[in-house]
Amino acid sequence: MAISDQGMKLGLWALNRFAGLGVLDRVGAREPAERLLHRASRDGTRTAARASRTFTAAAKLAQPSRLPAARSSGLFDLTPTDEQEMLVESFRSFAAERLRPAATEADAHSTPPAELMAQSSELGIAMLGVPEQLGGVFEERSATTSVLIAETLAHGDMGLAVAALAPAAVSTAISLWGDAEQQARYLPAFVGEEVPAAALALLEPRPLFDPMRLETRARRLEGGGFALDGLKALVPRAADAELFVVAAHVEGEGPALFVVESGTEGVLIAPEPAMGLRAAATGRLTLEDVQLPAEALLAGGAREAYAECVQRARLAWCAVAVGTARAVLDYVVPYVNERVAFGEPISNRQAVAFAVSNIGIELEGMRLTTLRAATRADQEKDFANATAVARQLCSEKGMAIGSDGVGLLGGHGFVTEYPVERWYRDLRAAGLMEGALLV
Repeated sequence: MAISDQGMKLGLWALNRFAGLGVLDRVGAREPAERLLHRASRDGTRTAARASRTFTAAAKLAQPSRLPAARSSGLFDLTPTDEQEMLVESFRSFAAERLRPAATEADAHSTPPAELMAQSSELGIAMLGVPEQLGGVFEERSATTSVLIAETLAHGDMGLAVAALAPAAVSTAISLWGDAEQQARYLPAFVGEEVPAAALALLEPRPLFDPMRLETRARRLEGGGFALDGLKALVPRAADAELFVVAAHVEGEGPALFVVESGTEGVLIAPEPAMGLRAAATGRLTLEDVQLPAEALLAGGAREAYAECVQRARLAWCAVAVGTARAVLDYVVPYVNERVAFGEPISNRQAVAFAVSNIGIELEGMRLTTLRAATRADQEKDFANATAVARQLCSEKGMAIGSDGVGLLGGHGFVTEYPVERWYRDLRAAGLMEGALLV
């Protein structure tokens, strides 16, 4: 038995003995002790799984495999394809039946249920950008499809949606910019039965963060390879992640993306619960002289690839903001129609009716600009400006919609019994993640 396994067995034995003590019942500590035992057992198992996984290439590729861009008629047509409608419908059921009921507890405990993350993997979320040659199921890459799926999941809960989508960000990055060796080594894991938790780490803990001016540094080492130093903030599922795509500034060159395995020496992770997105189990990633081989660099350090990664990440935040704003609208409409004050539904009041109407109007603007940016990405056109417009609108109007949702429920909107206060907290993330609004 390995030393790590012996240590885990001994630790669990001790905790079980502790939980069996009669004194716990006398002092009223039975329930906290059982929670501790459950959490320690769960976390110990996860740590062993992360430490034991080895990413190795199952087969060598002669050249990188890329999904072709989605076919386009050249027209701005937002009508979903039959495949997109089928995907949205399946994810809508998952969001409504699984994510929404689990959201309150996940927010309170700042962690997504493991079974939900496993079920999201079974739905194929992590393989959205994986080529067919490596086990993927899609014939073409489509930012529009990804936006529709993210929007649908966020309608259930934004924090859980971010947690479920985090591995897809990594698999998509490796699919788009990884070389043949990187793809063969990492992508098969995202189409297997045990999809690794993974996350994109761009944000840094400082005011007015600009993703094009990174403080996380990568210096080249003699003989090849890199050494990374820096901090990354609010990384989804950081404690569980086995793989990261980390943004760092290569000295003398510019910002670039690196594939970093969590077991690499110098990688430290600490919980970092925030005001919102608590269900995403955000954490802080510390890099202390992390030694990486030259093969860890994505796209050869191309600045264009890094810029596109930032744009796609921001587009994803727009999508989850749209889904959450839609959840607010769908919740407040029946509420104001059923809530009676002074002998009539409060929706009869003009101020209330106008506030609800404004939510609907602004929501349509958010959704159209987001889909327009995704469509331009699918047409392989420059979508930087379209993404910036969508992000500005989704940030400003998303927060306003969250605030209006709380206001329309009055005192009910301020308590955790009703979900609008959580949606308001989550919607603020759209304007904070991945850097400043103006680019």
